[in-house]
Amino acid sequence: MEIVVNLDVMMATRKISSNELAERIGITAANLSILKTGKAKAIRFSTLMALCHELQCQPGDILEFKE
Repeated sequence: MEIVVNLDVMMATRKISSNELAERIGITAANLSILKTGKAKAIRFSTLMALCHELQCQPGDILEFKE
């Protein structure tokens, strides 16, 4: 079982760069990269909320549970 992060897919769909998104939500580009690659151990609800707001999506569009 794993949680798959589809952040790169959402960013491509919305045509937004990592640097621009990171600046808009107030995190470093390095931390956004960690989220994009799925290497993050956790994500704050405030960060998830900011991502959803900027990308105009739902949390389930970014995070996916796979067995």
